[in-house]
Amino acid sequence: MENPMNRVGNIVILLLLIVGVLYISISTTDISKNFLQLKYYQCSSSSNKITSTMVTSQLDELETVLSAASIGNNKTLIITVVNKAYVEGEKSMLDLFLNSFWVGVDTQFLIDHLLLVAMDQTAYDRCKFLRLHCYRLVTDGVDFGGEKFYMSHDFINMMWRRTLFLANVLQRGYSFIFTDTDIMWLGNPFTKLSKDESEDIQISVDWFNGNPRATTNPINTGFYFVRSNNKTASLFERWYTVRNESDYRGMKEQDVLEKMMRNGVLTEMGIKAKFLDTDIFSGFCHDSKDFRLVTTVHANCCRSINAKVTDLMVVFRDWRRYKSSITNSKNLSDSNAEKQTLGWSKHVACRNSWKNLNGSST
Repeated sequence: MENPMNRVGNIVILLLLIVGVLYISISTTDISKNFLQLKYYQCSSSSNKITSTMVTSQLDELETVLSAASIGNNKTLIITVVNKAYVEGEKSMLDLFLNSFWVGVDTQFLIDHLLLVAMDQTAYDRCKFLRLHCYRLVTDGVDFGGEKFYMSHDFINMMWRRTLFLANVLQRGYSFIFTDTDIMWLGNPFTKLSKDESEDIQISVDWFNGNPRATTNPINTGFYFVRSNNKTASLFERWYTVRNESDYRGMKEQDVLEKMMRNGVLTEMGIKAKFLDTDIFSGFCHDSKDFRLVTTVHANCCRSINAKVTDLMVVFRDWRRYKSSITNSKNLSDSNAEKQTLGWSKHVACRNSWKNLNGSST
């Protein structure tokens, strides 16, 4: 006969086993649930991190190239914009532009601080091949690859896209010289620009009227230096925004800025501007009278790329002749004779580029 005490003990053991099984079952469910939640959060976090990294990478691509091209720690660089038409051909405009840094005085090192902004894939590929600082400016649904003749619809659109990009650069805190690619750098512009940090913008002109403060100077947005600050960032934003207003609609960006200046917008915004002397920052509209002073030569007042290339090659010939004439001089400013015996050749191809189909000048 079974001992009553043993029966009680067995019941107690059985109950303990049942309780243990239930506890383990419940705990396992909670652990599994918590594990799955943890796994979900980890995957979700990882997914967000990847997405964030992709977005950051896209946003910081421009920042990366700006930082790489900038001079020292002062966040200053040189920017030019090119498309397919400027990089192709036996002797391309880009080739001439880069060669000018080689033949210029105190300009070779500046290539390391040049950012080339490509408006199409061909121009970007060429830039990468040349191992320059490159940035591909993408505009969905727009082809900026071919030659854009002066004042054509595509030309105006491309100039506005350029303005918007440069506004972004200013907002990121970078000061820059913007230069058209049809400008030959025969000297270091930084040594000729004002060091006064109160100068917000220093801009080239087609003809210099003798007054560096007069807004009546006919500006040329192919070359200018702008300091990044709240005022200039606001100016560029306003410049881009007013393009669709009735007073400015259909105008190219240069004409809009010039009209804004003459309407007193710079004074209103507290912006100090300086207009650059064409004896130093020269161009085809008005040649520098002194080889010793010239820093840049702009193929302005010219309609086509072929004409610009032709006449800029003549500029190189004139410049080499000048440098050869002072070979025995240690300083370009030592001799006075060259100023009187040398001069720039006439820009025949550019002059002819304005002739209409009937052969008359326009």
